[in-house]
Amino acid sequence: MGACSRYGNIICDDSDMVVPFAIKVGEVLDQIERMLIEKNRKYGNSALEPIGVFSKLSPREGLLIRIDDKLKRIKNGSLDKDDEDVVNDLIGYLVLLKIHAKELPTINLKTDPFFNQGIT
Repeated sequence: MGACSRYGNIICDDSDMVVPFAIKVGEVLDQIERMLIEKNRKYGNSALEPIGVFSKLSPREGLLIRIDDKLKRIKNGSLDKDDEDVVNDLIGYLVLLKIHAKELPTINLKTDPFFNQGIT
């Protein structure tokens, strides 16, 4: 599949820089997509539909904790280690959070405690 057919007109301009950049972005996003699909196959939809045996956290709260954990690992220097791909995991959890947000009914910013911090 050609780059222009995959990404549309956004990269089909006169710039020689846009096509290689778009291809690189596509390769990274493809890797994240494959990782998320493989983990979903392996573990089920546990991030968005936790079984709740020990934890009673909502899917959103569970994702936020996982995101916090990945950020702490980055802060503590995990990017220098080859034990796991923390950045890909972080991106994956952010994608899952975005999917979860789209599946929720409309959030009332004035009544939702997560979004109502500091709103008067």
